[in-house]
Amino acid sequence: MTQAERNLMAGIYIHIPFCKQACYYCDFHFSTSLNNKDAFLKALKKEIEMQKNYLATISNAEKQTEISTIYFGGGTPSMLSQSELMGLIETLHKYFKISPDAEITLEANPDDLTSLKIKELKNTPVNRLSIGIQSFFDEDLKSMNRVHNSQEALSAVKASQDKGFENITIDLIYGIPSLTNQKWKQNLRTAFDLEVKHISSYCLTVEPKTALAHLVKEGKIKNVDEQQSAEQFEIMLDEMRKNNFLQYEISNFCKDNFFSRHNTNYWLKETYLGLGPSAHSFNGNTRQWNISNNALYIQSLEKNKLNFEEEILTEQQQYNEYILTSLRTMWGTDLSYIEKYFGKDYLSYCVNESEKYILQGDIKEEENKLFLTDKGKLFADKIAGDLFEINKKDAKTKT
Repeated sequence: MTQAERNLMAGIYIHIPFCKQACYYCDFHFSTSLNNKDAFLKALKKEIEMQKNYLATISNAEKQTEISTIYFGGGTPSMLSQSELMGLIETLHKYFKISPDAEITLEANPDDLTSLKIKELKNTPVNRLSIGIQSFFDEDLKSMNRVHNSQEALSAVKASQDKGFENITIDLIYGIPSLTNQKWKQNLRTAFDLEVKHISSYCLTVEPKTALAHLVKEGKIKNVDEQQSAEQFEIMLDEMRKNNFLQYEISNFCKDNFFSRHNTNYWLKETYLGLGPSAHSFNGNTRQWNISNNALYIQSLEKNKLNFEEEILTEQQQYNEYILTSLRTMWGTDLSYIEKYFGKDYLSYCVNESEKYILQGDIKEEENKLFLTDKGKLFADKIAGDLFEINKKDAKTKT
């Protein structure tokens, strides 16, 4: 399927690679030094200009796709000042057609969201906050080396609501060794009592080369208990349903009409442009990712050069990615879509491989679509992997 065949609602992701300190579990690209922040912002504006045609439709290179979502991620985008943030938004408007009702999200740490900071954000086009709380217990926050404390977490949400931010999502982590099931239930109750409209909740993962991996290896922190994580996942599903939160993706829950439009575009395979070091982009047929080095990113753009790697996606890879993303969502994997865009061989393969999971109660089939059951959601990656087609040629990669 070509980009021209899509009903495009394109998005832009902007990676702000700065943090006050390193969370033990984080494997995203960031720096705790702000020495080159000004040079970075200048380079980022240059990249915006140089990538102005990336999302142009294939059928008409002169026609720009309207941008429906902008997402400031990181790192910690809330470390940007109002003037720095506005400078980036104004540059985006200069080179892209931004929808008047675009969802504009900014990730923020609770300790950054002072009364003054929130007031400044209200004077920008940002209309959605993603607040990285992770837990409302200080013991858990300290174990992950988070900057904020539990009181700051509560205050950040309440103050943002008081200043008029209605569209707020918070992040929570389960599976933390110090997080008992009872404490996890209390975390969820606290979130519900705050009346936030969206919750993203992830299982703590010990990623290679992180501080957490080192601390676990040294025996200074307990490893993640898979059984406890599974129990807390099931608790989460039960509590979310009781409080009328819709699970529209395995890790994402919302009240009516408060989906993350930006992330939903990812899962539905819409196109997006990633800006900033380590950011990824997807235009339907290729994927590319920027260099994960602030200094080299800046140096390249000072020379009017983009520094990224690109992968041309094969039909097999596009099928596998569709399986991986669609199966995680409430919309499911559409067998008619597979037949239309990938052919009967892929359809037959998918149907055959899914049969055992249907018999085991991990997948259910309704209206020619495959959906994970609650039981199946515990093994989503494994199930998706078994539905992957793995017998065709690998993708071409070039720099």
